[in-house]
Amino acid sequence: MTQRAGFVALIGEPNAGKSTLMNRMVGAKVSIVTHKVQTTRARIRGVALEGDSQIVFVDTPGLFRPRRRLDRAMVSAAWGGAGDADAVVLLVEAHRGVTEGVAAILARLGEVAGDRPVALAINKIDRVKREVLLALAADLNERFAFTRTFMISAEKGHGVADLRAWLAGVVPEGPWLYPEDQIADLPMRMLAAEITREKLTLRLHQELPYQLTVETETWQERDDGSARIDQVIYVAREGHKGIVLGRRGETVKSVSRAAREELEEFLGRRVHLFLQVKVRPQWQEEAERYSEMGLEFREGD
Repeated sequence: MTQRAGFVALIGEPNAGKSTLMNRMVGAKVSIVTHKVQTTRARIRGVALEGDSQIVFVDTPGLFRPRRRLDRAMVSAAWGGAGDADAVVLLVEAHRGVTEGVAAILARLGEVAGDRPVALAINKIDRVKREVLLALAADLNERFAFTRTFMISAEKGHGVADLRAWLAGVVPEGPWLYPEDQIADLPMRMLAAEITREKLTLRLHQELPYQLTVETETWQERDDGSARIDQVIYVAREGHKGIVLGRRGETVKSVSRAAREELEEFLGRRVHLFLQVKVRPQWQEEAERYSEMGLEFREGD
């Protein structure tokens, strides 16, 4: 059998289910690999193995209308990831249909994707009736000539195996890009920070959407096989600190517990997670914070 390997960008609006789909695609055989500037400007998040193919997923932030420097960096990373990939998957939520944001993505998709294969994945198919799904698929394919269309539920796994098998066949022929069992320390720290940030977002909803970031300060392997992870949650204002901490520290405790449980499941061992909240008014203007998130900081942006 001929080996294949390539980069796949998952794009879509925020909350379309990209992270859920990638986690489902990658499954248990996961490698978190080092960010390689020469191959992609977005963060590489995971590697899925399908037969003799290695699919390297480029995690792109959700595409939306940028207002601040951080917004612009995220949108730039998303389109950059799509532009550098060997194949692109556009994720659209079945129950939301062709929103203004989806229409804007479709308008630019041809220019960015060029002649590379682009799949449409209609997600959350369990939320709408079959006739609505078929009408949405027809509408989207009229607006853009997708190579293939998949009906999926990233959360439940429906249709995901078919999409992964198709991607395995469209990535270019060539040797694998990363060792099968490679898990590098730095990206694991980034993943751990991302898990905590996700739990914060779920807990706080829209109270602090882009006003905070999480960094893993230390990662210590302990003699008993467990890991001690110390993280800092940076917020922009003193008032935000109280929101993150919650009454008697209950919010941050709840976030810590949820993040620790997910990390333990992911790593397959015990995790001791310690969170601190610090105020950094200008963190969105600091180049170092952007590099920690795998984003590009551009002067004067």
